[in-house]
Amino acid sequence: MNTDLNGRVALITGASTGIGAATARAYGREGTRVAITYRNNPDSAEKVAADVEAVGGQAHVVRVDLEDLPTIDRAVATVVERWGEIDVLVANAVRWGGDGPPDPSLRFEDVPLQEWDAMIGANLIGTAATVRAVLPGMRAKGWGRIVLISSSVAEEGLPGPGPYGTAKSGLHGLARSLAWNGGRDGILVNVVAPGFTLTDSRPDIPAFVTDALAAATPTRRLSDSDDVANLVVFLGSGANGNLTGEVIRDGSAAARAPHIGG
Repeated sequence: MNTDLNGRVALITGASTGIGAATARAYGREGTRVAITYRNNPDSAEKVAADVEAVGGQAHVVRVDLEDLPTIDRAVATVVERWGEIDVLVANAVRWGGDGPPDPSLRFEDVPLQEWDAMIGANLIGTAATVRAVLPGMRAKGWGRIVLISSSVAEEGLPGPGPYGTAKSGLHGLARSLAWNGGRDGILVNVVAPGFTLTDSRPDIPAFVTDALAAATPTRRLSDSDDVANLVVFLGSGANGNLTGEVIRDGSAAARAPHIGG
């Protein structure tokens, strides 16, 4: 399979850990020049950059905060100044709020409206702003690939507060709009909606929990970061010739994550 990624430039947001880091390394193996963004952990981002270069890619680390829109424009400008273009955007960065996923015991009506503003502002508006910043260059070149990282939560829901799932589901509509808006200019846009994924940034989970989740999937196993990364590389490459506006679910998406229950 010819990915046509050797020498291309990929901007991967939120790539210091987890799925983003695995995706950066996967693009590196294709000979891609990879811009890795982080918000609070530059040391982890630099480690991922070293990994990318060790497998044959080039890497550059830049800070992006989805809640601070000017950092997005500055990051894109920095990458373009360094490498001349951005061919691929993987919008993986996420704003959880607090120290992790929302508390499922919190009642919907008890979530402050300020949290709705922050969650949608970062995860939806921040992502849209990132797309907006890279689109002109892709249009000028007549080629581009955009992959938005959503979550199975966007479709199966989440007990308690709703801002996160609402923001992620908005990415599905964004991709459909962008598919029509960019298709004639050679820009393909898709969503990857992972289910419960085994990543290096996820806290240790008892084996009986992961075993039960795996048993609920068609393949009897949970996806890891590399499984998702390989899917993202295909969608964000020349091997994807005409797939756009779609939501792609991985095998783990069939399992109900622990916060869903039942």
